[in-house]
Amino acid sequence: MKNIIFGLLLLAVTTGYSQYSAKGIVIDANTEQPVIGAAIKLQKPERSTITSLSGEFTLDNLTAGNYALVISSLGYGTRTYQFELPGAGELKIELFPTAIEMEEIIVSTPFHQLQSENVMKVERITRESLERSGTSSLTEGISQIAGVETITTGTSIGKPVIRGLSSNRVLVYAQGVRLENQQFGDEHGLGLSSSGIESVEVIKGPASLLYGSDALGGVLYLNPERFAPQGETEFDAETAYYSNTEGFEANSGVKTSAEKFKFLVRGNLATHSDYETGDGRRVTNTRFTEYDLKGGVGYRDENYKGDLRYNINSSTAGIPEEIGIQSTSKSKMLPYQKVDNHILSLDNSFYFDESSLDAKIGYLFNNRKEFEDAHHEEHGHEEDHEHEELEEHDEGHAEGEPALEMHLETLNYDVKYHFPAHGKFETIVGVQGMFQSNENMAEEILIPDARTTDAGVLATTHYHLEKLDFQAGLRYDFRKISSEAYENHDTETEVPALEREFNSYNGALGVKMDITSNFTSRLNLATGFRAPNLAELTSYGSHHGTNRFEIGNSDLENEQNYQIDLALEFRNQHFEVSANGFYNAINNYIFLNPTGEFINENPVFEYLQHDAKLYGGEVGLHIHPHPLDWLHLESNYELVIGEQDNGDYLPLIPAQSIQNTIWAELADGKTFKDGYVSLSLKSVFDQDRTGLFETETAGYSLLNAGIGTSIALNSVELQVKLAGTNLLDKTYISHLSRLKPDGIPNMGRNISLGVGFQF
Repeated sequence: MKNIIFGLLLLAVTTGYSQYSAKGIVIDANTEQPVIGAAIKLQKPERSTITSLSGEFTLDNLTAGNYALVISSLGYGTRTYQFELPGAGELKIELFPTAIEMEEIIVSTPFHQLQSENVMKVERITRESLERSGTSSLTEGISQIAGVETITTGTSIGKPVIRGLSSNRVLVYAQGVRLENQQFGDEHGLGLSSSGIESVEVIKGPASLLYGSDALGGVLYLNPERFAPQGETEFDAETAYYSNTEGFEANSGVKTSAEKFKFLVRGNLATHSDYETGDGRRVTNTRFTEYDLKGGVGYRDENYKGDLRYNINSSTAGIPEEIGIQSTSKSKMLPYQKVDNHILSLDNSFYFDESSLDAKIGYLFNNRKEFEDAHHEEHGHEEDHEHEELEEHDEGHAEGEPALEMHLETLNYDVKYHFPAHGKFETIVGVQGMFQSNENMAEEILIPDARTTDAGVLATTHYHLEKLDFQAGLRYDFRKISSEAYENHDTETEVPALEREFNSYNGALGVKMDITSNFTSRLNLATGFRAPNLAELTSYGSHHGTNRFEIGNSDLENEQNYQIDLALEFRNQHFEVSANGFYNAINNYIFLNPTGEFINENPVFEYLQHDAKLYGGEVGLHIHPHPLDWLHLESNYELVIGEQDNGDYLPLIPAQSIQNTIWAELADGKTFKDGYVSLSLKSVFDQDRTGLFETETAGYSLLNAGIGTSIALNSVELQVKLAGTNLLDKTYISHLSRLKPDGIPNMGRNISLGVGFQF
């Protein structure tokens, strides 16, 4: 009997690990000529190669099972090709010429498909596009995406807004793990740098099925920089100058990859003075300095892929209060905040015969300090102060203990099992959660010492037909929040301890239909939820960054929303047009409401709940007339309307806008390549749909431009980029600027020059 069992086990092992090869050729669908240098990527296990001069490729050491290849080449449409081993024979793959930018795999959705194959509409912007925009921050760059805007406090602090929802209603992922950095505060930025970011993906709408609480409004997914191709070592460095803030940025990185091990490291430094408005005045204390360091180690073999990443981001940013002292100093000036954000993540993928297991774990530590001056008003703010006097003032108040210091530690996990495909079905089950603690280290308390525990289970499945795709899923989440009692020293008020539990069931159902070969429709219905955060439940005190006294509500319930989203897309070789409409109903929407009272000279706001709704959409047009494939004309329109159930408008809803862009890809030569030139005009309408404590905002138009190229110097590639934002030096105020109540305009003209090299 033992011999029989041993023989069966040996047969199973031998069969499971029999080695096969996938061989094929990639050809032009019109000419049937070989496509040279096409990128061939095997999704699971992760492998890659390129086609030879004859268009052929080979992938060795594969086991029996079903596989998916992603094939891409410049000038051709990216496609996915399914095959099975053994029995596939020689693969013959056709690529169709197109002027559309090469597609990439969408990472933020569960089945990792090309966007053209995805049931859920996901927007994606690359690192190159972020750099070409000439913006000085990551959040400024992503506002190029239709339906995405930014709540700003000067130039250093920005929070993404997706279809009118922001703060804890938008979940941010970095290095594959959930970002937690006291994001509840209006004046709290992301604590992330665009340095070392490969691309940004945006899910617009409830994504609680995939990500749990706080994904009620959408997800901002930051894909980290890729490792170098196998057998290669790359080094790059660049520097940039920004005219408006007299800012400077330096960045460098090195990465190398062997057959199995891969390494990379990247550092970035940025420092800026107070920004200047269109009328020539500098906004006092909008200066900031940021340091960023990223490192990574990767390992790949036939059955396993692992990525270990670490990021430390340290920023010192002034908290602006008025237009006062006029200076280009970059020294610290009170009040200011110093934030250190650490992210350590490990992403594991285990590949079995026909299934796989993904396991991600992350540790995050956020140290937030705020420095204030109780006698700040005694120091002059007249515009005629000399620069030397300001330097002395700055350095004299840079010392001392912080008024506020919060330590937030988070351990989160995300484990998903991909079942073997059964016919047209793919299914995933998973568990996600986090353990979090907040600890106060200084006298001032915004939120109490607390512990939060999250746990969620999910299942989702995808059904693929030739012209029809279905995707559906269910999820259950549980959250427990326990906070300690604390005292507000200014009012001698005791805030009691809190212990609350929240839970929610959520689901999603979507269908994608290829009505014709050029016309695609997507219909998605999804629910989402958000448990109230600590600030909403337990606040009692002055928030100096927002100049208000906030009172929490310990009886708040979950926010729960239901959204329907319809997307239509048509594309051919000459143009693409898309229309995306949504209706989002939110039960128990949490908002701040003024009481009309004052405490410590600050207006009092309390947290309340009412049902609300948001609706609107985006329309896009991209013209690339054939044979002028180098010329592109793009236009995007966005509209969001947010209302409470009583008819009052919601606050912080972006105004409707249109952005028109014309850009051209310059022809490559022997010396110059990857050249581009662009011109864009963003027109923002008047915003007269305002919340109770908001005022109307006048519309404006901003003209931006950019030009750049790469210069080949033997083995070194020199890159030069010139960009300008608000070229007409318009004096304007954004409706989403937190400096708007003080009548402080946004940034005026800014010219940036970047020079870098790579080899």
